[in-house]
Amino acid sequence: MDFQLVERNLRESFRALVPGRPKARILELPGVSIASLGVEFQMFNSAFLNRPVDSGDTLMRRIDTARTHFEREGIDWSFWFCEDWLGWLARRRLGAMCARQGLRCAAEMPGMAAIELAPPKRPLPALDLRAVDSDVRLADFRMVGSQCFHVPPNWFSEVFDCAEPARRPGFSSIVAYLDGMPVATAAWVPSHGAVGLYNIATLPSHRGLGIGEAVTRLAVGRALSRTGPMPIVLQSSPLGRDLYQRLGFRTVARISVYNS
Repeated sequence: MDFQLVERNLRESFRALVPGRPKARILELPGVSIASLGVEFQMFNSAFLNRPVDSGDTLMRRIDTARTHFEREGIDWSFWFCEDWLGWLARRRLGAMCARQGLRCAAEMPGMAAIELAPPKRPLPALDLRAVDSDVRLADFRMVGSQCFHVPPNWFSEVFDCAEPARRPGFSSIVAYLDGMPVATAAWVPSHGAVGLYNIATLPSHRGLGIGEAVTRLAVGRALSRTGPMPIVLQSSPLGRDLYQRLGFRTVARISVYNS
């Protein structure tokens, strides 16, 4: 499966959060796409490669293009590299070139894809799944995400600032409840021939119970019920990689995130 299924959906996941934000920017620059929410959480003020990089000089120009834009905006930012765009020499020099531009590596993630999910091999918890369509559901979504991703609550609230699905129809999100308590979240973005999964998270106090697998399956089922059959893509944390492999995902891309 082509890495661009992952890469294009990732870019779209940021664009889907843009509507209604006065400081947001979506731009196509030479070799670089900008999808910036204009928020304090720099991971969401983002640049991406949008075509192959054939040399170290080309890579440096692309990084400089993004840096110039965000310095003009006066905000912290991040560059999300799908390393499959890079030739072998540019890939080897990526870290050093980012350091020269004042960027540090914040995350490295496999981009994974599946045509369909493997059948479950164990009973899974019965979760009550609710769409994030009210202030109460939004508060629960923020709480779970902030704890699981170790992000200050005010940063997370600024990114996920709206409980009106009609305002951002490209981004759907859910909260999963167990015995009335919010314990997990998921979100999805359909675009470019795939459904991308995002914000898959389970509270630390409820891990090891099958909740992560259950909420992933439920999110996929709900998403595909609206889109019809499509490949499913995601970027995995180290914690989730084994689970996703058991579910039938395989690695098709490598994503590195560098922060200013």
